[in-house]
Amino acid sequence: MDIEDPNTSTPLPPLNEELVLTLWSRTYNTSGKPDWSHIFPYYTEDIIFQDPIQRVVGKTDFVAMCNRLTKRCQELKMDITSIASGENLIFMQWTMTMVFRKTPSTPIYGCTKLSLNSAGLIMQQRDYYDLWGDIFANVPGMKRAYPRFMRKHFG
Repeated sequence: MDIEDPNTSTPLPPLNEELVLTLWSRTYNTSGKPDWSHIFPYYTEDIIFQDPIQRVVGKTDFVAMCNRLTKRCQELKMDITSIASGENLIFMQWTMTMVFRKTPSTPIYGCTKLSLNSAGLIMQQRDYYDLWGDIFANVPGMKRAYPRFMRKHFG
């Protein structure tokens, strides 16, 4: 089944590993602010997005979340280090580097699981990462304190 871009009424190619790599590189790996507009057509209207901080349901709220991130970041880059797919799933491992106002660049290491519906649209996106561990690694004094805290309280 072909997916149609609602903005142009032209068929979109189905998502696969190669296309995800192409689309995500156009999203992040440019100088300056990220732009997700070319991947939004691949999300269902009832997309469920979840990461360690938030759960967002619905395309309108998902787009708003992406726009808030764009406003907060001076620059955001993502390097996909590996990608794999299976039936209706695409899984990618990445390093995302964010630059906020008056702070050094902060790399965050994580992965994303994209769950596709029968039409090949993204119906769920689950991002996994250790936000605080990666950020605290760049804060003087916290680089050693946070791992000690985690070992002491969580094993």
